[in-house]
Amino acid sequence: MRIRILTALVALIAGTCPFAQAQQKGPMSIEVFPFELEDKSAGAGIIAPDDYDRRYLVESAKVAKDMLSKSGRFLIVDVRAENEQAAAPHGLRNCGGCEAPIAKAHGASLALLGVVTRVNRTEHTMFIRILDAETGKQVSAGFTNLRMGANHAWPRSAKWLMTNRILR
Repeated sequence: MRIRILTALVALIAGTCPFAQAQQKGPMSIEVFPFELEDKSAGAGIIAPDDYDRRYLVESAKVAKDMLSKSGRFLIVDVRAENEQAAAPHGLRNCGGCEAPIAKAHGASLALLGVVTRVNRTEHTMFIRILDAETGKQVSAGFTNLRMGANHAWPRSAKWLMTNRILR
C-alpha cells in the first residue's frame, strides 16, 4: 500500500515538474547564455579577466549546452551574444532575470545563465539557473559550494552542476 501511495506521489510531482513535462511533450527550447565571471578576489581591481578566464567561461557554457542537448530533453537555441551586453551592461547576473525575455525574443522557452564567482585565484563557486522565458520564474538552479581549482576547473564545476543539480 505504501509503495502505491509513494508511486502516485512521485508521478504527481513529476507531472508538475517543467522538465518532466518537457519529456512528455518533446524537447524544450533553451538558450544558454555566455557564462559570466564575478571576480570577488582581492586582485579583482588589479588583475583584469584574461584570455584564459574567457576560454574557461566559454568551455563551461559549452559543457552545459552539450549536456542539455545529449539529455534529449532540450533543443539549444544558438544566438550570437553581442546584444546581451547592451541589455545588461553590468552582466545578466545583475539585471533581475532579464535573460528570460531575451530568450523569449529569440524563440526559446527557457533561459540558462551560469555565473562563476572567483573567491581567489585558486577557489571559486558556480551558480547555474534556468528561468521560464514566458514568466521569468526560476524552474531549476544549482550552486557549487567552494571548489578548489583555478579557472581551468570551471568546466568541471559546470559538469558537476549539470549532472547533480540541473539534469538529475
